Amino acid sequence: MTTASWLRRIGALIVDWAASSLVAAFIVGGFDEPAYQWLPLIVFWLESSVGVALAGGSFGQLLVRIRVHQTNGRPLNLLKALLRQLLVCLVIPPLVFKEDGRGLHDLATDSAAYEFAVRR
Repeated sequence: MTTASWLRRIGALIVDWAASSLVAAFIVGGFDEPAYQWLPLIVFWLESSVGVALAGGSFGQLLVRIRVHQTNGRPLNLLKALLRQLLVCLVIPPLVFKEDGRGLHDLATDSAAYEFAVRR
């Protein structure tokens, strides 16, 4: 399997962040509300964690055909998905990566983000 390209990863992140921002603005009643400040990050963390645990990827990842699972092919449980996505929220762990494309967030949870093709 091929690990996901940077282009797909960034595309997925943009989609997830936009969706999380819209959900957060809807919850607090607008983008300029004081409660909005940290809410998109919290929504992103929860949405992407639950998505990875239940469907193998966040909304954005599935849209750009990225699937996250353990290196042995098994899905991540919710606890590992929460940890992985928390490390993604810290920004630095995904930027420190090995040659195979796995960042510190993947190494900590024995996971990887793989590209997948749609079956016809």
